[in-house]
Amino acid sequence: MKRTSNPMAGECFLCHTAIPKAQAGRHVAACLKVRPSEPEHGIKTLHLVVEGKYLPMYWMHIEIATAAKLHDLDAFLRKTWLECCYHLSCFTIGGEKYAYQPSHDHFSGRREQSMEAKLYQVIPPGTVFAHEYDYGSTTNLVLRTVGAYEAAPANQGVRMLARNSPLSVACAVCGQPATIVEAGWDGLNLERCFCAACADAKIEEETMRMPIVNSPRVGVCGYGG
Repeated sequence: MKRTSNPMAGECFLCHTAIPKAQAGRHVAACLKVRPSEPEHGIKTLHLVVEGKYLPMYWMHIEIATAAKLHDLDAFLRKTWLECCYHLSCFTIGGEKYAYQPSHDHFSGRREQSMEAKLYQVIPPGTVFAHEYDYGSTTNLVLRTVGAYEAAPANQGVRMLARNSPLSVACAVCGQPATIVEAGWDGLNLERCFCAACADAKIEEETMRMPIVNSPRVGVCGYGG
């Protein structure tokens, strides 16, 4: 597989510097500390790291208001990485499930919690938790809090701080840059990634040709970025 020289490379959106994933946390934290402050308009925020559970080359750092709801975080993840067919989703935090549409198991008596919970109520600093989108062809994410700040509010309370750069994938046939992956292989199957010309020859059904996008949901269900 041909990718970028560093498949874990990304960009800091605060200073627009190229950074490796391993240094992103320290770099972003340093940028957050030196940014202009507006204490009269400040709100409490969390610095979160999000990555694909099984595809950790997809990662991002975000800042979100502690008064935001889990629904707001879920909406951001859907918009940025996940939404394709309005599937259900949930967070699992400390063994408790917070669902997009909470259910009640009448046999066990266990109830799922609502995503109406605010972040400061359920995600203290240092928390590691999970997100699932689509209970059929599931995309699993791991999230963790790495810092808390006082900051000027971002639009809708969420701000992208850093993100992985798009992966460079080679066509499995000719070696040219691939732009299409065949659906039905549960993600980025490198042996089924093709340039447009080779995809025409190798993937008979047009509906099975999915764009290679910068998301851990690449090639899954109807996700097109």
